[in-house]
Amino acid sequence: MTEMTLKFPDELAERVRPIGAWLPTVLELSLLGFTTLAAVTAAEVIAFLSRNPSPSEVLGYQASERSQDRLRRLLALNGAGLLGELEQRELSEFEHVEHIVVMLKAQANELVQATP
Repeated sequence: MTEMTLKFPDELAERVRPIGAWLPTVLELSLLGFTTLAAVTAAEVIAFLSRNPSPSEVLGYQASERSQDRLRRLLALNGAGLLGELEQRELSEFEHVEHIVVMLKAQANELVQATP
């Protein structure tokens, strides 16, 4: 893993400081460049991390019911072979968010296991 030193304006630093441990995930989600409604789910994850959750809270994180409903609909349409191009792109973006959340939970699990 690469360690980086960043300079922030004081006002931004105050906003970023509480999410320091989760900043790599927030940056990764921010840089994906979502173009579909999956961006709402990514924003939900970012908002959750901005509250500086404990590793145990991260392990218990679930996307909103709205996001889960949308994903179930896309998966059903995909299973029926009825996804349009935009919906296929949205499903792909959801998969990216899911992958990032799984990796985040793995990181949180390591922190929980390391705590005596």
